[in-house]
Amino acid sequence: MNASRVRLPRGVRAPFSVFLNGVRLTEGEDYTVRGGELHFERELVQEGRLGFWRWFWGAWGIGTYRRDDQVDVAWDVDGRPQVAHKLDVLRDDAR
Repeated sequence: MNASRVRLPRGVRAPFSVFLNGVRLTEGEDYTVRGGELHFERELVQEGRLGFWRWFWGAWGIGTYRRDDQVDVAWDVDGRPQVAHKLDVLRDDAR
């Protein structure tokens, strides 16, 4: 099974909320926090840059959709809400 990791942004302190594709996740069920990272027991996939042909077909209205998981983290700093959107996913193939 391929696991995935996401580094928490600088300054994030508990309590914080984690969202995957807009759905709120539960710590311990959906992810764990270790060493400043979120650890997922499942593979998360992010779409890379568009190549020429995918861009070309998209310009003509022909979609080429791929899976693109987005991890967001929300927290408060002195009562002000903060959000980190679409954090980079690090794959962990060694598991």
